[in-house]
Amino acid sequence: MNNNTSIILPKLERLLEEMGEQIKLARLRRKLSTEQVSERSGISRKTLYSVEKGKGSVTIGVYIKVLNVLGLEKDFLNIAKDDVLGRKLQDIGLTTKERAPKRN
Repeated sequence: MNNNTSIILPKLERLLEEMGEQIKLARLRRKLSTEQVSERSGISRKTLYSVEKGKGSVTIGVYIKVLNVLGLEKDFLNIAKDDVLGRKLQDIGLTTKERAPKRN
């Protein structure tokens, strides 16, 4: 059995933990139990617990299932939406082509 585990940097672990906490708070604001959300998401309560703890071992598909149950699936589209650095890098690499001389 091949056990491929990748190391998640502490900074990224904190981001995942914060996201998990936000998902948990969203669930609590909606007054939904872990049983309700896990059942509607088609996952186990243990997996939902891992989502709410921001565990890196949970697949992105599970996160979006949970967000869907909470009515927050569109929030997923905000990831990398305003890519300021990418746009700057793109602008640096753009070159303007010189126009060909007009034919007479």
